[in-house]
Amino acid sequence: QVQLVESGGGSVQAGGSLRLSCVASGYTFTPTCMAWFRQAPGKEREGVASIYRGGFSTYWADSVKGRFAITRDTDKNTIYLQMNNLKPEDTATYYCAATSSRCRTSPSVYNSWGQGTQVTVSS
Repeated sequence: QVQLVESGGGSVQAGGSLRLSCVASGYTFTPTCMAWFRQAPGKEREGVASIYRGGFSTYWADSVKGRFAITRDTDKNTIYLQMNNLKPEDTATYYCAATSSRCRTSPSVYNSWGQGTQVTVSS
């Protein structure tokens, strides 16, 4: 497994920005893919974006395309999620996840998860 620690969540007004960070440590395997998921109250966990070790990224949620950006800093073992023009519907707990297999939208393929960071967007 990999230990993942997220940070950067908070409360903002609609139109604001936040940058989430996820630091990986304690590797027992080198993640092939790292991803951001989010879960709003009463809803299923939703894949937001993913990034391969080589830097190739994919945005799964159509609603975030053009507003969110996933990046990684391999020297710092960290991935980021820059979130701009936030909307109330982005309110959720955001989770970082890692897997040794390909990036997929199904949470079940990820065997390492962070504790989550809360993002609240008010209108």
